[in-house]
Amino acid sequence: MSQLFTPARTRGFLRATAAAVALSSVLPATGCGASDGSGGDAKATAPVTAGFPVTVDNCGVKTTYDRPPSRVVTIHQHPAELMLALGLKDHMAGTAFPDSAVLPELKEDYEAIPELARKEPSFETVLEAEPDLVYGGYGSAFAESEGRSREAFADAGIATHLNREYCGKKQVTMEDTYDEIRTIGTIFGVPDRADKLVADLEGRVGRAAAEVEGEPEPSVFVYDSGDKSAFTAGGKSLGTELIRLAGGENVFADLDDVFGDVSWEQVVERGPEVIAVYDYAGAGSVEEKKEFLLSQPALADVPAVRNKRFVVLPLTATLVGIRSAYAVEDLARGLHPESFR
Repeated sequence: MSQLFTPARTRGFLRATAAAVALSSVLPATGCGASDGSGGDAKATAPVTAGFPVTVDNCGVKTTYDRPPSRVVTIHQHPAELMLALGLKDHMAGTAFPDSAVLPELKEDYEAIPELARKEPSFETVLEAEPDLVYGGYGSAFAESEGRSREAFADAGIATHLNREYCGKKQVTMEDTYDEIRTIGTIFGVPDRADKLVADLEGRVGRAAAEVEGEPEPSVFVYDSGDKSAFTAGGKSLGTELIRLAGGENVFADLDDVFGDVSWEQVVERGPEVIAVYDYAGAGSVEEKKEFLLSQPALADVPAVRNKRFVVLPLTATLVGIRSAYAVEDLARGLHPESFR
């Protein structure tokens, strides 16, 4: 599948015919045409932007950008934070689905952008923001069953980009985070900013890993949610890599998936020394999760429960985005507090 990114084309699709005609009069000044071989002549009038066009292959969808997108809607929090960390606030037309507190240094900019919905917005709500790009964090951003498929947006003349973590089932690593940042930097014509941000995050991870190098690796159980069974991070999750970099070992690293359900009997058998609690809206508070774990007689002899050793991580910090580097440091401090005194 190929996508064509043309902001003027997008706006023309969304507006009434009369408004589209009026808009066409300023196309030479605002257009950024691209060609997908369909016979369109937008290139004839579009101005040239340095470094463009660029073509990005994202989860099998090839999109050619003739200039940086100017009205982006992000669905889920981590794409929004990534864009803000790259200084792209002025390119953002709306956000949706915040699931944890925004990083303090990004909070002011984040709150200045219109929030379209507390959860995933409807297709119509996104269209009303007149975006030229929709950037989704989870696969559900483009749920076909809810009318938000990538094909539906393409038919409306709107480009889409999905966080690479949801391109397919494979081991997700910090390299995916760095590659995602560089890809967004390419799309918006700010590769130098992307390289600088990657270097900063690599430095943060490296310093944390160096502090715990050579220390014994405590076993860690990730508790996302669940009562009858435990929903946890599997071996293909970025969470497993974050635990490793922080000097620990995921007790369910052999679970051949990004996330999955395990029985409480399995948790008891593996006897984790630390429990990493994922914090996000809609799954109960951290305190409720801790109280649940501490109240279960079957878990009473699990070392992490017996010693009340919990590390709390915002779910957004365990995803491909700028938070993952922060998560390594937070985990390292939780797993090896003596190394940070």
